Amino acid sequence: MMTSNPHLPSAIRQFDSVQSLFDFTGQPAIISTTVAIDQETIDRFARVTHDSQWIHVDRERAMAESPYQGTIAHGFLVLSLLTHWQSSCIAFPGADLLLNYGFDKVRFTAPVRSGSRVSARFSLARVQEVRPGEARCSWSVEIGAEDAPRPSVYADWLIMVRYRGAAEGGCGVSTGDSAVSLREAANVPGSR
Repeated sequence: MMTSNPHLPSAIRQFDSVQSLFDFTGQPAIISTTVAIDQETIDRFARVTHDSQWIHVDRERAMAESPYQGTIAHGFLVLSLLTHWQSSCIAFPGADLLLNYGFDKVRFTAPVRSGSRVSARFSLARVQEVRPGEARCSWSVEIGAEDAPRPSVYADWLIMVRYRGAAEGGCGVSTGDSAVSLREAANVPGSR
């Protein structure tokens, strides 16, 4: 079960420097606002992604045949709300660039039923300063529906942050012993 009340999100936690990120590593989770995931949202996502599997969009069949006794949200729909949840409870004042760098791990561990109210918990697991004023952050995220016995999604989410005044040349990405700009990282194997 989600261990805190998703109706009471954390105050927006502000990180105004790489040092503030380092200082927060290992602290209690930051809790997002909730989002209602209704059938209309699920249906729109199905149309956009061309994923109209019956377990998501056919209410009657899902009631009759699904082990969940109704339709469920797509795992990728739930995961795609991460940026919304992050911006509802975490801010980076002074950052001139904030990029989704990808995931080290994602697991879909429980369904999100249509009509659920869902929130996320963000724990800052690691920070690596790749250049002065630039950091790659690894957030351990749990996403879950209210009153669910366990989270629906676990993810290790990587975010790149560059604060104003950081070294010139773009947001640095560590590729072992050297740092390259994000423009160059697009050509680095394993960076996509």
